[in-house]
Amino acid sequence: MCLLAIAVLLVVHTWSHGGDAPAKESPTRVDPARLARIRAAKMPEFTEPVSFDTEKADAILAALEIFPPDNPWNQLVDEWPLHPDSKAIVASIGADKPLRCNEDMGFILVPPTQKKIDIELTPYPDEADRGPYPIPDNVPIEGWPGWYQRDRKRKHLTLDQVQRDASKEGGDRHALVVDPVNRMLYEFYQMKKTDTGWQAYAAVFDLKSNKLRPAGWTSADAAGLPIFPAVVRHDELARGKVEHALRVTVVRTRRAYTYPATHFASRLTDAKLPRMGERLRLRRDYDTSRFTPETRALLEGLKRYGMFVADNGIEWAVSVAPDPRIRPMHEELRKIKGSDFEVVVPPEGYRRPE
Repeated sequence: MCLLAIAVLLVVHTWSHGGDAPAKESPTRVDPARLARIRAAKMPEFTEPVSFDTEKADAILAALEIFPPDNPWNQLVDEWPLHPDSKAIVASIGADKPLRCNEDMGFILVPPTQKKIDIELTPYPDEADRGPYPIPDNVPIEGWPGWYQRDRKRKHLTLDQVQRDASKEGGDRHALVVDPVNRMLYEFYQMKKTDTGWQAYAAVFDLKSNKLRPAGWTSADAAGLPIFPAVVRHDELARGKVEHALRVTVVRTRRAYTYPATHFASRLTDAKLPRMGERLRLRRDYDTSRFTPETRALLEGLKRYGMFVADNGIEWAVSVAPDPRIRPMHEELRKIKGSDFEVVVPPEGYRRPE
């Protein structure tokens, strides 16, 4: 039966931390056209690592199914009910603060034959997934290349210098490695090359599965969530549709998490603060017609799929690939304020996908 000709209803199971209502059975909405498009695409063969900022990567990504259809990253939330404290939570983040674009999360696509290596696991080794990992020599570090190329003080740096943190910038230094053939994701935090090898924290995700991190465990992101599924990419902006949830950072979070997050990173207990994994969406009545096609694609994605609170950081900052082909969206996005967002909760009867 053609997926485009039917409405897909998937029954899923709910899970939460911190007082969500008990669940009953209820259908979950996904976009059948999205799934049909991905499964109709043919993934090109490749034998060498492919950087995310290339046409070859665009073609590979167009055929990559990221998590099962009923996974939280793929669920439509445009009809979900409001959180009873939506306005207060938005106010705690900053109702008058602008939406921001972080050109931070690059990644590399590796073939299934990519050599796997061990690394020194640091920090949080007890919550890290053991290797070996398919890390190529040209794995990009957070912000490479676009952010560095646009920064006058850093554009002279080579990838090797960035990998070694030669300028001693520190920071989160995320690195994302995707095996699209086997549908496996390897994410790293504080990734650094040394004379003896790599060191980082590592989290591994099976993109064929809905399995979460163990309860209480972090990931390369504070909430215990994967990063790669949230990144806004060139191929989807060029297609005119962002068809997944995004990630967003906020300054202050609560000492709690909610599905699909597995970890908190705060000592604050104010119930008006967002939990890790809190889901927000752009108001359904927000007029996006005045924006450029790329920005409109991002905003419409925020209406349909929303965004997860994923880490502590600058408020209202969503992750966009540091791809030089992506036109800067900073000025347009700053026209959207925190008050244009609302916190949503699963509908009555929502059940967690297994």
